[in-house]
Amino acid sequence: MCWSVSENFARRSKNGPVIIIPAIDLKDGKCVRLLQGEADRETVYSDDPSAVARRWEEAGAERLHVIDLDGAFSGSPKNRETLQSILEAVSIPVQVGGGIRNEETMTRLFDLGAWRVVLGTAAYRDEKFLQAACHEHRGRIAVGVDARNGMMATDGWVKDTGEEAIPFALRCQEAGAAAIIYTDISRDGMLTGPNTEATGEIAQALSIPVVASGGISSLDDIKEVMELEKYGVEGIIVGKALYTGALDLRQAIAATKKG
Repeated sequence: MCWSVSENFARRSKNGPVIIIPAIDLKDGKCVRLLQGEADRETVYSDDPSAVARRWEEAGAERLHVIDLDGAFSGSPKNRETLQSILEAVSIPVQVGGGIRNEETMTRLFDLGAWRVVLGTAAYRDEKFLQAACHEHRGRIAVGVDARNGMMATDGWVKDTGEEAIPFALRCQEAGAAAIIYTDISRDGMLTGPNTEATGEIAQALSIPVVASGGISSLDDIKEVMELEKYGVEGIIVGKALYTGALDLRQAIAATKKG
């Protein structure tokens, strides 16, 4: 269905309830997971990503995080039909990223029903574009801050920039970004636990919400990240742990509600 932004989701305040956000990574029209973002370390989990999206919604997910990996690597979205099928299959907000480098692409995604778009490489390379996007689509632009050893990486995580993550995140906040999605690349897909120290540092440096990503493998990991709620961490993206069965989505959501 085509979802329109509402006051309730337009901008969550810091110290709001932490939510669990299932990740759906698209590659060649399939739902996959990569280890540390490397394209040649791929595991296919479903040939029907829209069915996966419905499963997560039925299990209680309040939001989905969908990334076009082909788009991230190539610089322009490649899984439009698959993305459209996901957006039509669920009624919860879906944030979309991967290869979004211009206004035309953003508008197309919003027209398809995306709640929020996630900019990465384009936000890093072109601050004026980021500012214009945040102004035109107020409250609906998030920025992916993807770091390896604390340093920014772009272009599907294959290019290291040599810039520290926090200064970049601060520039994104100044430009008007609604939220930061912080990913520790070395933890992504590894089930080794989150980098709560780095996530906490970036959250404390900002006044906009932060979503934690990378390494979540258990309820203990969820509870560890929940301790960062007081600093402004509003959500936790979970991927591989859900697909392998290491983490049950309903139990994870219940844990956040109890917290």
